[in-house]
Amino acid sequence: MKKLGLLLLSFVLFTCTIACESELDLVPQGAPSSANFWKTPADAKAGVNAIYALYSDDNMYGRGFFWLNNASDDIGTKPRQNAERIKNFIVDGAESDTKDIWRIHYEIMKRCNDVIRNIPKISLDEKTRNTMLGEAYFNHAVMHLELAYHYGDDRAGIPIQDRTDPTNVYVPRAKNVAENYAYIAADLIKAADLLPYFNELTPDNYGRAHKTAAWGYLVRTYLYAKDWDNAIKYADLIIKSGKHKLLDNFDDVFKIKNNWSTEYIWSVTSSADNTSLGSIFPGVCLEDKGWGVYNGWGNFYPTKELFDTYDPTDKRRSATILQKGDQFMYFGELVTFNQGKYVVSSSNRTGYQFKKYMEPFSYPKTTSGGVDTRYVNANGDKPSTTLNVPLLRYADVILMMAEAKLMKGQNADTEINMIRNRAGLKEITGATMVDLKRERRCELAGEWTDRHFDLVRWGDAQAAYAKPLHHYDGSVIYPARNFNPAIHHVWPIPPDEIAVSKGALFQNKGW
Repeated sequence: MKKLGLLLLSFVLFTCTIACESELDLVPQGAPSSANFWKTPADAKAGVNAIYALYSDDNMYGRGFFWLNNASDDIGTKPRQNAERIKNFIVDGAESDTKDIWRIHYEIMKRCNDVIRNIPKISLDEKTRNTMLGEAYFNHAVMHLELAYHYGDDRAGIPIQDRTDPTNVYVPRAKNVAENYAYIAADLIKAADLLPYFNELTPDNYGRAHKTAAWGYLVRTYLYAKDWDNAIKYADLIIKSGKHKLLDNFDDVFKIKNNWSTEYIWSVTSSADNTSLGSIFPGVCLEDKGWGVYNGWGNFYPTKELFDTYDPTDKRRSATILQKGDQFMYFGELVTFNQGKYVVSSSNRTGYQFKKYMEPFSYPKTTSGGVDTRYVNANGDKPSTTLNVPLLRYADVILMMAEAKLMKGQNADTEINMIRNRAGLKEITGATMVDLKRERRCELAGEWTDRHFDLVRWGDAQAAYAKPLHHYDGSVIYPARNFNPAIHHVWPIPPDEIAVSKGALFQNKGW
């Protein structure tokens, strides 16, 4: 996958020379559109690679979207004005930490549409053409889905770009988010038909779209659309494909050697190379200033409420969260969390730390005293690692299958007990949505599956956020918050986008 990373870097540098100004971010800058492009197989490959280039942007899977997940009851942040506004639902969409989410997602979708429109004109063998088109349909759908449930509802969806005419930039919002979900599902079905299975990819293509990833995002799309039958259908396809299984040990999921394990479905492919691409999220979650050893950013911490959700015998708790007195390996030394030299800083809002992303920081320093760049970026201002950041894994598919079954009144004991067995918990019978919600929270804590929108779509957000959140020592860190389900179930569209849209966009009601 390092080869793909280098290709992406060179393409980003190339596109900087052909970027053009645009009034509206529905037509973003940076994608190839010049008259002398889209002629050769090399152009086609470069165009597809450009789709992936923005995955590692700080405002994507570095931090951007996770600032919005900070609204949940699982997350505390170090003091930061925008984070406080998000936590209390008093944002206007212009916040610097999150305003670029809309723009970058539409930029990626625009690049996908360029591929879909132009690849058929280029002389390519059928297999290569199909795979490239599948990658474009898949990535467009992922970006579309993430924006749709963040900003769209039954009153108005989000704009669906004109795929055939790139000059038609002032596209109105879809009638409702159901239109978006239908479009997304259609793209993912096309993608799945065109893409190979992951095990059919060569190692230098790991990180590209594949068939079960398309099915997985179909499950997620249908879950948001409350289409339980289709959610079950595509989850079942993944399960019966035989391509995936849970790793025996939960802790192993978050190890570099298992970036491409049988539990992997989709992730941000990462690198410790300062000239390459990757998610900085592991470093973002590391203790602020990393106890003077490495430049951790200390942005996101688990709350006491999350910690207390786990049964004390649940193996996932110690693999997910560091609490005071826990020992862990840190750059080759066995140290004790929140004691002695490794006491947490005052900016640690909760007194805990996520452990899921700590493995890259466990390896000894080099003989010269520097970090081992096989695992960690030497540049702490870009604290990426070689640990891929999961966006969708097999355990999530199993839990989505269980949820869809329960919503249809079916039995989901098999799926829920698959998750519980690995966690070292006793099997249960007659599992309910209460059980599902707890397992989903404990299994996926601190990941990009979005606890906040789980609560929103379940109708639980108002009650959950009416309770205060606490520090490890029991003190209140966030008082009860006022979540209005008629307004706060979506986020406000960045006002700059509305201002330049010539009336095509309007703000979500109540914001």
